[in-house]
Amino acid sequence: QVLLVESGGGLVQPGGSLRLSCAASGSISRLNVMGWYRQAPGKEREKVAVITNGGITDYVDSVKGRFTITRDNNKATVYLQMNSLKPEDTAVYYCEADRFGDVSVYWGQGTQVTVSS
Repeated sequence: QVLLVESGGGLVQPGGSLRLSCAASGSISRLNVMGWYRQAPGKEREKVAVITNGGITDYVDSVKGRFTITRDNNKATVYLQMNSLKPEDTAVYYCEADRFGDVSVYWGQGTQVTVSS
């Protein structure tokens, strides 16, 4: 089992920045892909950004150039730096992880990000 705990959400004005963190604990010896997803009210959950164990990243088009995903393998932690935030970025952001050789996908409890003036 992998436990994921997110932090860093909150209320920010348009154009502002936030940094999300997600710390993994438990069976973390073979962590593979870690990432961030988000779900806005009335919408399906969508992938925001993911990063492999080796540092390869992928972003949804709407956040490219504004968000940056990084990870610290020593701390089993993934980060999402969000700049130039827009009202449409408002959502609950979830951390996700999987492990080599494990079919399970693990999710955090979610953290609310609200972009509003």
